[in-house]
Amino acid sequence: MGNIENRKNIVTIFGSSSPKPGDPEYQAAFELGTMLTEANYILCNGGYGGTMEASAKGARDAGGRTIGIITDFFNRSANPYMDEVIKVNSPIDRLLKLIELGDAYVVLKGSTGTLVELAMVWEYMNKQILKQRPIIVVGDFWRPVVATLQSELMYEKLDDVTKFVTTAQTPHECVDLLNKKFKCNI
Repeated sequence: MGNIENRKNIVTIFGSSSPKPGDPEYQAAFELGTMLTEANYILCNGGYGGTMEASAKGARDAGGRTIGIITDFFNRSANPYMDEVIKVNSPIDRLLKLIELGDAYVVLKGSTGTLVELAMVWEYMNKQILKQRPIIVVGDFWRPVVATLQSELMYEKLDDVTKFVTTAQTPHECVDLLNKKFKCNI
């Protein structure tokens, strides 16, 4: 990325590659991408299909900038809504680049890959490998997982770590939380 020092805040989105146009998860990701662009964020994600495609399409349709991180390991091309594609060697390198570029992280419904992404960002902040940044899970899907982990963290006397993850019910609420965390006014 040429001028990474002068960038707007980048929001990295994690989520499922399965949703298709017409699915509720696809529509929510599209709306999130649109709203992030309208709030002057740059969107970054894994660059493939599903919620990655939907959020990037929403951002692009709204005139925003998108960054996709892909790897030859998956033998797939980036979706057509990526302004910039960064190709890395492995899935681990891909995850590390997604984390590195993010000034905030939004976690949508997903499977084990999305769980790893959420857990790694949260753990990196817990271990102070990564400075504290917003992590927002959207919808009800991750609430039980987050609640269980927060309960365990409190049991382990790590109450401070529970504050790293915030929940939002809707894309609109997610963007409002990001704006508050970055003290933006839209």
